[in-house]
Amino acid sequence: MSARPIALAAVVLLLTLAAAPKAPARGPAVPTSPVAETTSTGARLDRDGFRLAVPPYTFQFPIDHAAHPQFRTEWWYYTGHLRAEDHRFGYELTFFRVALPVRTGVGAGSAWRAQQVIFRHLALTDETGRKFRFDEKASRQALDLAGADSTRYLVWLGDDYAGLEPDRITHRLVAAAPDYGIDLRLKPERPPVIHGRDGVSQKSAGEGNASHYYSLTRLPTLGRLTLGKDTLAVEGLSWMDHEFGSARLSSTHTGWDWFSVQLSDGRDLMLYRMRMVDGRLDTCSSGTIVEPDGRSRHLAVNEFDSHAVAQWVSPRTGGRYPGGWWEVSVPGDSLQLRLTPALEDQELVSATMGGLAYWEGSVRVTGKHAGQMVTGQGYVELTGYVGPSPFQTAWVDSLGQVH
Repeated sequence: MSARPIALAAVVLLLTLAAAPKAPARGPAVPTSPVAETTSTGARLDRDGFRLAVPPYTFQFPIDHAAHPQFRTEWWYYTGHLRAEDHRFGYELTFFRVALPVRTGVGAGSAWRAQQVIFRHLALTDETGRKFRFDEKASRQALDLAGADSTRYLVWLGDDYAGLEPDRITHRLVAAAPDYGIDLRLKPERPPVIHGRDGVSQKSAGEGNASHYYSLTRLPTLGRLTLGKDTLAVEGLSWMDHEFGSARLSSTHTGWDWFSVQLSDGRDLMLYRMRMVDGRLDTCSSGTIVEPDGRSRHLAVNEFDSHAVAQWVSPRTGGRYPGGWWEVSVPGDSLQLRLTPALEDQELVSATMGGLAYWEGSVRVTGKHAGQMVTGQGYVELTGYVGPSPFQTAWVDSLGQVH
């Protein structure tokens, strides 16, 4: 998210791209992604003809906000905090794009044939009302029912969409569930932050087990939020992740923990921990710290620490998620933080993704930087605590049955 480091998927999705998910992950015996060929332009392809995320990659904006159909998976991930007078909300809007291998034969040319599948997740944390809501949709990219444009930034499913306004700077988010919805405009306060090295966020050992991943860490936000019969004028601050790649999460990995933090002193922080089946962290786990002037620095796995002090058990899935609060530290930057969930229950269970469950929630932040008190807000994503993680091979391959 990705950062939810990339990859993408509904948090599926969140990424997991790279033979690893939304955040890097390395470990022993992680198979490399099979490469079929190198094109005349130097691109590396997998056996299905999808492009692998390999260095170097130079981002170009605004075109890189748009879709990258040459890669297997992609997602656009927005999280944020909104205020309406004395009412506080957290929100998540995510669009996932999953490409299916091109097949030939009977029906291959049908307009109904699915070569791309689009998923949309919309969640609202009513922090004041103490209630969490989640809604999802999915559709093939056919007959304009859903799609992701590669020539400009516009991804949509039905009437819901994310894209750029005519100024090519302001982001517009429109999405609605039966009893709530958002219509927001977000304007970047800082340039995009590129995660990883040489334009590549490595998820695990091996060529192509990676994604291209960037974030817009501060997006002042204005718009409307509908809740039941009420329409509220809201303002706040959002975070956007965009990730794309073609690898899948290895069977040696179980999921990832992802953190995004916006601090009162102007600093932003993204961390992700790729968890392995044997309980260790993949050494590709990493992060990025962003200074108030927009400069950023890559954080290797040994430059930060995070742990939860308790556990939360889902009454729906039985999943045991780390909870209570998280202690997060970046010793080299004299940063110590505590992240506390706005609500314990912010679990999403996706029927369109085969019952995939993950925890994605608004958190409140307190702590110290260089001895000075700081506060803030953020989001935490926890995957792989209930069944397979996003984009594990079986789940991705099952999409091939969509016609």
